Amino acid sequence: MNNFLETLFAGQDYNADSFFLIAGPCVVESEELVFEIAEKVSAICKRHRIPYILKASYRKANRTSATSYTGPGDEAGLQILQKAAKHFNLPCTTDIHSEREAAMAAAYVDVLQIPAFLCRQTELLIAAGETGKIVNVKKGQFLSGTSMKFAVEKIKNAGNDKVMLTERGNTFGYQDLVVDYRNIPVMQENNVPVIMDCTHSLQQPNQTSGVTGGNPLMIGTIASAAIATGADGLFIETHPDPSCALSDGANMLKLELLEELLVKMVRLREASIS
Repeated sequence: MNNFLETLFAGQDYNADSFFLIAGPCVVESEELVFEIAEKVSAICKRHRIPYILKASYRKANRTSATSYTGPGDEAGLQILQKAAKHFNLPCTTDIHSEREAAMAAAYVDVLQIPAFLCRQTELLIAAGETGKIVNVKKGQFLSGTSMKFAVEKIKNAGNDKVMLTERGNTFGYQDLVVDYRNIPVMQENNVPVIMDCTHSLQQPNQTSGVTGGNPLMIGTIASAAIATGADGLFIETHPDPSCALSDGANMLKLELLEELLVKMVRLREASIS
């Protein structure tokens, strides 16, 4: 595990050979929801000694429809996320979308996440790097794993070596994505942790309804292949009732199914490194 991740997870009891988990709701819907998910996922990860980062977007800037829910307000969303993370002694992460947001969000979270659509935005990457926080860049749906070396270079040139990359599939036609698992070892050649986004890689975007679709029944398949390929971490958005989620419910994992999935991934990880 990279030194900056060891520092990030210093307050957790975890298996040094484990993958790490980034999980939470897609967006901050309410303080009650974020606390409920953080409590349950944290307890699961403690039982199975999996290092855990709490995730929630304080604002969703990329929505199909202009009428879609985007968040409770920037400061309110960030405060809720930080409050939950502190309460359960967890590191936390959220998306940012502009240079201005980098400094703002850095005051509340431990890891800044760059959305896939913005992974080539030079000024955004530099601004994120300059905060000194860990920066997790999602690979664009339109890019190869090889090309992500340039995103890593931009952040490192800003004086920040704390970089992670996330695979989340490539565009396949207009309304589907496909995962090329060669991207995991390819991106690891940059000497950075590589994460598999098990939920967004199952999105079915550009639906005529204005609401993104998904195929959550395949989350276990995506996660299993990623662990077998050597991914350092898994990214899973989860919700007690995805059918009522205010964002990305169609591809989220129901919270009650998370522990069973993670137990399988722990066993697969153990088998793959034995």
